[in-house]
Amino acid sequence: MTHSTPLAPDTVNVQEVLNEHPFSRFQWLIFSLCFLIVLLDGFDTAAIGYIAPSLLAEWGISKPDLAPVLSAALFGLAGGALFAGPLADKLGRKAVLVGSVLVFALACLGSGFSPDLTTLVVLRFITGVGLGAAMPNAVTLMSEYCPDKRRATLTNAMFCGFPLGAAFGGFLAAWMIPHFGWRSVLYLGGLAPLLLVVALALVLPESVRYMVARGYAPERIRRVLSRIAGQSVAQAKHFVMLELKPVTDGKSGLALVLSRQYALGSIMLWTAYFMGLVIFYALMNWMPVLFKEGGLNPQTATLVAALFPLGGVGAVFFGWLMDRFEANRIIAIGYALTAASIWWIGQEAGNLGWLVVAVFVAGTIMNTAQSSMPALAAGYYPTAGRATGVAWMLGIGRFGGIAGSFLVAELTVRNLSFSEIFAVVAIPGLIAMAALIVKQIATPKAAPARAS
Repeated sequence: MTHSTPLAPDTVNVQEVLNEHPFSRFQWLIFSLCFLIVLLDGFDTAAIGYIAPSLLAEWGISKPDLAPVLSAALFGLAGGALFAGPLADKLGRKAVLVGSVLVFALACLGSGFSPDLTTLVVLRFITGVGLGAAMPNAVTLMSEYCPDKRRATLTNAMFCGFPLGAAFGGFLAAWMIPHFGWRSVLYLGGLAPLLLVVALALVLPESVRYMVARGYAPERIRRVLSRIAGQSVAQAKHFVMLELKPVTDGKSGLALVLSRQYALGSIMLWTAYFMGLVIFYALMNWMPVLFKEGGLNPQTATLVAALFPLGGVGAVFFGWLMDRFEANRIIAIGYALTAASIWWIGQEAGNLGWLVVAVFVAGTIMNTAQSSMPALAAGYYPTAGRATGVAWMLGIGRFGGIAGSFLVAELTVRNLSFSEIFAVVAIPGLIAMAALIVKQIATPKAAPARAS
């Protein structure tokens, strides 16, 4: 990285340290903790879709009655993300992360004791608030410990925890529900993150870039940075960051995200993520039901649906491409292929073999594109607005998940066929592609590096 002015001998550029030193065991520890947060986020978010057929049977409710409980967590996810990003830009990444994981752990555990649909809706909303606050801050914290040339790869690899957690939940649910009932899935979704809260409180550090931006004591910054760079920072008395993002006149948080330089790109990020989640939640919440109606038994329907989020591990490959080529274009291509593959699922009704292939291929492409979006957002904003920028994209996008849940409910009410439902659900992929093309055109150019 180049500087606009030379630094004093006792002054250290934090990002330069991260760029020049090998990815340390300490950074891998941060990666692992953030990965587990996102893994459990995916598990708890998707759990309601896997237990939906059991709710229909046990409580004697109709499919349209499921829409509120399927979307309750999504309203919470949106609210949690929208307030947690600005809060983390003010109070720090760690405090918000630990608190949010505790909230979704307790609420998910409580959901397992729900006596009726109304109680479950309320507790799923609270679960969503915690989930929505955790996700963007895990992404932000991880991205702020990454070297520039590996940021998208590592952030995407960490974010793979979400689709893996969702898929793992499906395989577990297919085994647990027949043996222990649907409530056992929610008990597990609450107990596991409770254990993680302890590890986060004891081990997880604050973002070193955030500490520099907020003027923390040099001793505290040096203590964390020495676990990455060893004795090379032992004599440092001052720590700076040299931002390469456009100047925003000291703005931070939401004011930066909606500033003249970033507003259009922000809206395009929101649009693309919104459309991606229309697809994800429409299929995650309704595929088990749709496949069951298509002739599969409930256990097979759940297992086939679980293949859809499993493909998200492809995001590591996209991250590698994003670190080397134009990131907006890479993800836009992914969304275009998503639209084609979702349409393909609808053509394979009654053909189990090809249906399995279509679901896995569509899941791989769609989740690869969607899982790459947080890394794209994290790289788009400077430190002063990064948590807010990532969180607001995730928060606004969650309304797409709500729309997706209600979309399929409405399509079934209108008696659309299996193939017609998947054709409609494919359209948001094309809209997401167009949004990222616009963002590429609107992305502000890098400014000369300056200390902050």
